[in-house]
Amino acid sequence: MERRASVERRTLESNVFVDVLLDGQGTAKSRTGVKFLDHMISTLATHSMVNIVVEATGDLTHHVVEDVALTIGSAISKALGNREGIKRFGYAIVPMDDALAIVSIDLVKRPYAIVKLRIGGLQVEDVAKEDLYHFFRSLTFSLEATAHVRVLYGENDHHKVEAATKALAISLRQAISFDEGRKQVSVKGTL
Repeated sequence: MERRASVERRTLESNVFVDVLLDGQGTAKSRTGVKFLDHMISTLATHSMVNIVVEATGDLTHHVVEDVALTIGSAISKALGNREGIKRFGYAIVPMDDALAIVSIDLVKRPYAIVKLRIGGLQVEDVAKEDLYHFFRSLTFSLEATAHVRVLYGENDHHKVEAATKALAISLRQAISFDEGRKQVSVKGTL
């Protein structure tokens, strides 16, 4: 069974289309009009091995970043279906030159996010600092996951966010993969 989903999000502020194939090759086609956001999506796809297509337009960068994150999370959640047989948990520690990031994720269907990116400046490339925090939180909540995203240290803000994105991708790749022989994903019997 192919684990694929498409989701559209249309508001007065943005128009977003996302298609994901969970068991892909890590390809990305992203046209958001926000260069660093496109870079993050390509990074997420490459290291999660999820094929991601994003088409987005919007009135403000903030709205595009937020709504793209919400739509990617929703599409992945939809593609996961009832989440039966997946590993559910994933974690990674990833360096990016001077920066080191750690991410742990649980696809538990209880949204919660702790995000500590340690960004020193007001923005990274063409995205405001607060929008980057919002991206990770919005994706986590719409994915119905618990995620802890933490940059341990670093000097370059671009490297910090890229390390965090790579760590999220690798964690997601682990969590969505199948755990052969697993009958239930929780001691409760359901997520």
